[in-house]
Amino acid sequence: MKRVLLKLSGEALAGSRKTGFDEETVAGIARQVKTLHDEGIQIGIVTGGGNFWRGRSSEHMDRTKADEIGMLATVMNCLYVSEIFRSEGLQTHVMTPFQVGAFTELFSKDAAVSALEKGEIVFFAGGIGHPYFSTDTGTLLRAIEIEADMILLAKSVDGVYDSDPKKNPEARKYREISIDEVIRKDLGVVDMTASILARENHMPMLVFGLNEEESILKAARGQSDGTYVTV
Repeated sequence: MKRVLLKLSGEALAGSRKTGFDEETVAGIARQVKTLHDEGIQIGIVTGGGNFWRGRSSEHMDRTKADEIGMLATVMNCLYVSEIFRSEGLQTHVMTPFQVGAFTELFSKDAAVSALEKGEIVFFAGGIGHPYFSTDTGTLLRAIEIEADMILLAKSVDGVYDSDPKKNPEARKYREISIDEVIRKDLGVVDMTASILARENHMPMLVFGLNEEESILKAARGQSDGTYVTV
C-alpha cells in the first residue's frame, strides 16, 4: 500500500485511563507510525473525540451544539497526538474544515496530498465541519478525497462480529466481509452514511484491535488478524 488513512478512536487515545490522554499509548502509536513512514507509506489520520465528549447521550442539549463540541474534541486530540508524533521526529499538519485561529490549517485536498507526498503526516480534525455527521463519515470522506488505498480502523474490538462480543460470548468474528453484507446486517462497522460512501466509492477497510502488539504495523503490512471489509 502506498497511502492509508488511520482512524483512531478517542477511547483508544485514553488507554486504561478511559478519559483524556494516555501518553504511553499515544507514544506507542507514534512509534508504529514512524516505522511505517520510514518504509515509505503515506499516512493520514482521523481521531474520534470520545475520550472527551459523548454529547449524543445527553438529553439536555441541542444536537447541533453537542456535535460542535465533539468536533472541537477531535481538534484537541489531533493537536495532542500531532505533538507526540513530532517528538518521534515526524513532520505533521493538522487540518480542519473551519478556522481554528492559528492552531490548524484549513483543509484542502491539494494541500493534504502535497504534504503526504512529502512524507508528512496529515491529521484531519473537526469532522466535516457540520453537525449530524460522525467522525466515521469524516473518515470516509477524507480517505476518498486523498485517494487512500485503504482505511485502517483501530478499535477497542479486534474485528467485525455477527453480534456484540462483549454481550455474546458466542459471537462469531468475520475474517472478511463485504460492505454490502455489513449494510444488510446493520453490523455498525461505521455508521450508515459512511458505509454508503465506502460502497459507492469502492473504499476497502480493515477493522482491527489497537491494543494488540504492533497492531498498526501488522494492519498496514497485511498481517492483521482483524476483519477485511471488501467492496
